[in-house]
Amino acid sequence: MIDPKTGIAGQRLYGVTGWKNAGKTGLVERLVADITGRGYSVSTIKHAHHNVDIDEKGRDTYRHREAGAREVVLASANRWALMHELRGVSEPALAEIVTKLAPVDLVIVEGYKRESHPKIEAYRHAGGGARGLLAHELPTIRAIASDTPLDDIALPVFDLDDTAAISDFVLAECGLA
Repeated sequence: MIDPKTGIAGQRLYGVTGWKNAGKTGLVERLVADITGRGYSVSTIKHAHHNVDIDEKGRDTYRHREAGAREVVLASANRWALMHELRGVSEPALAEIVTKLAPVDLVIVEGYKRESHPKIEAYRHAGGGARGLLAHELPTIRAIASDTPLDDIALPVFDLDDTAAISDFVLAECGLA
């Protein structure tokens, strides 16, 4: 397993995983707000299982990509974005994606449940209850954030809405507390 204090390519990272509709994105959003509010710099990586396009058909950058460009940068006074077309090449591993980021105190990763970085599982009884806990099968899960009490697990369990306690745990795990 990847050490949360040393991470990948010098970047500390911690994951949030869980079944669909378990509250992953909301938890990541709250963690980013809480941890940056404590003065730490945070970046995020979100893994998607479906075809995603952040560009709109007909826009100049879309037209550049459709014409065959491997990479297209869109830059403005407020932000810039780099779109990289795989063009049949395999999806890059999480470790490769991490190397694309500028250095920060912590990278929070949403998804990538089968990768070897440490994670907290978001669990909603209504969302994943029928499927059970991922923590029973994935040794990289170090704690659970749940909307229901869990008695059958030997990991720390936090209330899904107790962002401060979850942040404390993640920061401690990463050596930032």
